Amino acid sequence: MNYCFHLLFLISCARCLAQPSPDATIKIRSTPDFEIKADTNNLSWKAAPWVALTHRGGAKQYSTKFKLLYSETGIYTLFYCADKLITSTLKADFTDLYKEDVVEAFFWTDESAKIYFEYELSPYNYELPIMVPNTNGTFLGWLPWHYDGARKTRRDAAIGPDHSWTAAFFIPYALLKPLGQVPPKKGTKWRCNFYRMDYDEGNSKWSWQPTDGSFHDFERFGTVLFD
Repeated sequence: MNYCFHLLFLISCARCLAQPSPDATIKIRSTPDFEIKADTNNLSWKAAPWVALTHRGGAKQYSTKFKLLYSETGIYTLFYCADKLITSTLKADFTDLYKEDVVEAFFWTDESAKIYFEYELSPYNYELPIMVPNTNGTFLGWLPWHYDGARKTRRDAAIGPDHSWTAAFFIPYALLKPLGQVPPKKGTKWRCNFYRMDYDEGNSKWSWQPTDGSFHDFERFGTVLFD
């Protein structure tokens, strides 16, 4: 009897841990537009606090963190990734960057539609921007069309002498149209998540909010509140 009660208790705890936290909210501050550089000392980033990613599996437990800002024209994201070995052989945009070292940001701007934007950036500054329709776990990304001018991202990545690396990118609202709640205004809420993959020894991964089996578990994303 005691064993059954203990087992049920553990199952109940596991289910609770798997649920998204209702308090997982980041307040994102506004900024004038600025030049994108993979530089954590850029004064424009001083207004944004670091947010830590949590190690979710794998041999390596490197420190990983990110920052967010927004302007009248788009979203700014900065990642810092401690590392000892860069695993990145893909030297082209729109490739399977997630199979090597990479950072990823997911923006689900409108919960009334099961479609969100995914952005990946490698240590060598190659990108994968895709719009992802997700129906009951069936998903596949679509590359942007007329990807130039005001619709083009700006990004920069840099590898340090200790093999740590930094990634910065700007996603214009023009690229996110026609997603709902774009552009955001003060008080707008988007559901989002942020990730890192590393391949030093097998596959290690980090995320801001925990997901169940896939980074595309969008219903477990956290919330970004535009302040």
